[in-house]
Amino acid sequence: MTETTVHSPLTLVDSLMKQASDAQELYRTASQETVDYVVRKAAEKLTSHSMHLAKLALEETGFGNAEDKNIKNLFASEILYNSIKDMPTVGIVEEMPEKKMLKIVTPLGVLVALIPSTNPTSTTIFKVLLALKTKNAIILSPHPRALQAIKETVSLFKEVLQECGLPIDLVQLLEEPTIEDTQKLMAHPDTDLILATGGKAMVRIAYSSGNPAIGVGPGNTPALLEKSADIAKAVDQIIRSKTFDYGTICASEQALVVEQSIKEAVISELKANHGYFLNQEESEKLADFITTAEGGLNPRIIGQPAVKIAEMSGLSVPSDTKILVSEQTAIAKDNPYAREKLSPILAFYTVADAEEGIRFCQELLKIQGAGHTAVVHTKDDTFVREFGLAIPSARILVNTQAALGAIGGTTNLNPSLTLGCGSHGGGSTSENIHVAQLLNTHYIAYDVEK
Repeated sequence: MTETTVHSPLTLVDSLMKQASDAQELYRTASQETVDYVVRKAAEKLTSHSMHLAKLALEETGFGNAEDKNIKNLFASEILYNSIKDMPTVGIVEEMPEKKMLKIVTPLGVLVALIPSTNPTSTTIFKVLLALKTKNAIILSPHPRALQAIKETVSLFKEVLQECGLPIDLVQLLEEPTIEDTQKLMAHPDTDLILATGGKAMVRIAYSSGNPAIGVGPGNTPALLEKSADIAKAVDQIIRSKTFDYGTICASEQALVVEQSIKEAVISELKANHGYFLNQEESEKLADFITTAEGGLNPRIIGQPAVKIAEMSGLSVPSDTKILVSEQTAIAKDNPYAREKLSPILAFYTVADAEEGIRFCQELLKIQGAGHTAVVHTKDDTFVREFGLAIPSARILVNTQAALGAIGGTTNLNPSLTLGCGSHGGGSTSENIHVAQLLNTHYIAYDVEK
């Protein structure tokens, strides 16, 4: 009697992975012209729907504001696109006759990408455009709080793929996201790389999945105002950065470290620009609201305007208040002002001199945000170098705003919404994630024996 082999039906995760792998195998043979065409059409499509997606993200998450989310979407669909559109990503990309070498690139395969609720549509646009440019397939695991906005973004990409005659399964979505299925995706044997942008717990799971991963930890950006700083410009940059999308970009400033000699001038400028300085009682009251009973960040403050945060915490502030500022002395893990706040709340530390300022910035980053971003405002380029050599951050920004500077908006860093933190932050790279990190690089090297 012949035995019958019974095949179990594919699980949801296995099905998504098979569809992605099959689609990627077809796309793997695409020419550079085809790749560049689909990336251009996708960028144009997402640009035309930028504000619509921004409004969806705001309505669903309640974080930030539509105007700034629109800017973040356009950053991904225009600024990122312009940085990658002319880059060769297929086959032999560089010939080096003087070294007797050729450089070849190939796609990684299937990417699994975690999408956060703070920047849901812009991060989706960013990761999918990079995946398409590098001939990878991508499966997105969305934060449940932003599911519909991310789903709409993915549907626009699928429309472009269909119009271009390419397999729509190159871009897929875990439509009923659970922690269990996300973990299965990350640990799946056919996953070639995990792009983990999200909470600390999920990033840790990504690194323990057994598959290659690029994780992004929390930011906790200190901004040192050295005595030679252009105070008016520095304060303007800080307020614009800290209020952009109400602080949802993790690179935004979290603490000001100010030399004693310019303290009063900085305070005066902050107040003139609608910064509200909390007294001790107000600071303690707000501190209790910043964190939950378990010690985590209170999600109610994330991406909310300063006045609303004050009202929710039982404080009364002027209606034109842009940021809430609390003078602090303690740098400790149990001090919520010394950590990432993802909202228009700033700690304010005073130091005797710039050398003490460097030590304060180092200590703040030891608590949280090591490897991420730090800022210095100064006219002394020698001090810039001293600061850069001493601070454990992958991005040392000078006289610019942290939120848009770190992602390459106001600097010449690679445009990116996934910022590596290197070994300082427990990560595998310290780069702004871009095309290079999503390709295998191969070299043809000829004999040069003498």
